[in-house]
Amino acid sequence: MKFKIVADASCDIPKEYMEKYDITIIPIEVMFGDKLYPEGLETKEFYQKIKETGIIPKTAMPNTYKFENVYKDYVNKEDVFVITIVISMEMSQTKLQAQMAAENLGMTNVFIEESASTTVGQGAIIGELCRFIDKCQDIEKIKEEFYRLRKNVHIYAVIDDLSYLKQSGRLSSTSAFFGKVLGVKPIIAIKDGKVMTIAKCNGAQKAENYILEKIENMDTSHPFFVVHSDMQEGADRLLEKAKKYIGEQQEVITAQIGCVVGSHVGPTCYGFGYFSKD
Repeated sequence: MKFKIVADASCDIPKEYMEKYDITIIPIEVMFGDKLYPEGLETKEFYQKIKETGIIPKTAMPNTYKFENVYKDYVNKEDVFVITIVISMEMSQTKLQAQMAAENLGMTNVFIEESASTTVGQGAIIGELCRFIDKCQDIEKIKEEFYRLRKNVHIYAVIDDLSYLKQSGRLSSTSAFFGKVLGVKPIIAIKDGKVMTIAKCNGAQKAENYILEKIENMDTSHPFFVVHSDMQEGADRLLEKAKKYIGEQQEVITAQIGCVVGSHVGPTCYGFGYFSKD
């Protein structure tokens, strides 16, 4: 049995994972002002355009046709099973588009589920599930492992510059002004499928220490994920501090936040993801 992995572009999975496991990514539309990019944008170009134009872009979920276009080559093949993992339903109705595509094609050899996450959280689930599939070909056990990974993934991040939250309409001008003057750094996490502000700290150092203190019961058999939105300096600094939490043999993977979450936080966000033990 061959397993085909499909995901939407919100997953921010490292390219080496996509190539190794032949993962098909359904693109997400990006709109900069009146300029539409139907196939999305590479991460580097995406953040460059934000900085050059000052525009906070908008994104649109993949439609049913895009999923049908991928699924049509695998419909009810006896030797192929398609696994589709998409962004949290709290953030997008992408799962419904994938389900409609499968129904339109009369497709039964498919498993479609939301990650209850996005960005590196979703990517981490997919990557670790692919590793599990290398060892286990039992469909029911693969589903069980997916739900276990989904339950145990955790994402925390710092937003360094409030101006992008203000431009995207997620922070008032007054809050942004006083936040900048006071050096306030919002802390975000993915909880119950939503990106939530869980705290505000004065200064980057306190913010970084705050999220590192959130690490508990980490399963070091899975990688530790460092993530940033064109904020390599902050990611490097955070990783250096995180070393005391990371297991001696634990793999560290760095990934960039793509256009979906990047359109909310701008190019000044950095943080980490990890899996806790059951």
